Amino acid sequence: MSFYALHSKQMALPGGMRDATVIIQDGLISGIEDGLVSGIDGLVMGTGLVDVGDWVVMPGVIDPHVHINEPGRTDWEGFDTATRSALAGGLTTLVDMPLNSSPVTTTVSAFDQKLAATEGQLHCNSGFWGGVVPGNEKEIGPLINRGVLGFKAFLTHSGIDEFPNVTEADLRIVMPVIARYGLPLLVHCELESGVGQDDAAADPRSYRNYLLSRPPGWEEEAIALMIRLCAEYRCRVHIVHLSSAGSLDLVRKAKDKGLPLTAETAPHYLYFDAANIKDGATSFKCAPPIRSRENNDQLWEGLREGVIDFVATDHSPAPPAIKELESGNFIKAWGGISSVQLAMSALWTFTRQKGVATEALVKWLCEGPAALMGESGRRGKITRGAIADLVVWNPERSFLVTEGMLQHKHKITPYLDERLYGVVEQTWLGGVKVFEKGALTGFNQGKIILNRPGR
Repeated sequence: MSFYALHSKQMALPGGMRDATVIIQDGLISGIEDGLVSGIDGLVMGTGLVDVGDWVVMPGVIDPHVHINEPGRTDWEGFDTATRSALAGGLTTLVDMPLNSSPVTTTVSAFDQKLAATEGQLHCNSGFWGGVVPGNEKEIGPLINRGVLGFKAFLTHSGIDEFPNVTEADLRIVMPVIARYGLPLLVHCELESGVGQDDAAADPRSYRNYLLSRPPGWEEEAIALMIRLCAEYRCRVHIVHLSSAGSLDLVRKAKDKGLPLTAETAPHYLYFDAANIKDGATSFKCAPPIRSRENNDQLWEGLREGVIDFVATDHSPAPPAIKELESGNFIKAWGGISSVQLAMSALWTFTRQKGVATEALVKWLCEGPAALMGESGRRGKITRGAIADLVVWNPERSFLVTEGMLQHKHKITPYLDERLYGVVEQTWLGGVKVFEKGALTGFNQGKIILNRPGR
């Protein structure tokens, strides 16, 4: 039996920040006491009773939008490096996307290969999304029964030929099935039109041209489609990486009608802005693209208001050659930003400038993601009976992002040389300290999280 107590003057509890001690027994939170508790039988300060003083203790960060790429493209990223990065950034749970692995996770057979690939190298917890592509409707039920937490679909080319985009007709086939099980359908919302497509070709190194090539209208039209289908089938729909502020009113009105619709944005859509991205700087390429500061300030207001439910990274790494770092070609470069290790710090660096309290991060990085993946009550909150996945961090301390500190496979990220606030001091996984003082102290202790229909 494991038995610990963790004290902080800044414990992020559901009622707000408190001076409290959390009792951890057999990987679960068994009790919460006010202040520093010294009279716990069997615990002595420094052995089983840990006092972190003024450092913030909050639930471990949950990132439901991570491309790990294994099996098949482990040279891009893999479970070992991705989950090491997660622990270093205070993430205790992530959910792996059904691409860019090979095979893509659109069949039960492929899902079994994905699960097998985690063996011996899962350092944090991981759930998995299944994929919806044209023609795999017969795999949806079996994938649900096998344990996927929900499904991901693209309305435009995904970048991976094995994972083609769906049409409205495809969605009408699968949404009733997904709705029957109460699982979410995550959607990359861009619908291509002739507008903007030729802009990038004029100068492929120009970020402005790339931005014009994927206009906000693509995103807004796609989100309007998903809202109509959500209303018709009452299927949980989740809009991933919302980047266009023009879509906020659509989402707001859908929520006001009581539709089961949620949305996320990503740290890079808040932290960066188009005016400061240099031509040829393909480490910034993502889809949808990073837009103007005016647009991004509206995204921030949407997050504060609750129109946007939470923040997820869309960590999507690739080797240097595929990122076209030398050519600077935005058309050819892989669209993806690596940031799983930096998610909490990047968001905190941005929000602290807005005067936001640290506990707001619990909603945006823990509670919202836990709800999407069906783990509310078990994860995302420091409460009795919850799994003791915790992050201990110093909100006042800053660090410079360097290649040497990054745990993910390729050290390509637009955050390089940025000074971020919020240093992760410790990460606890199931009541066990697995990261401290910049180093992993526990390996391969992550759990596979599967949906169990009817649980």
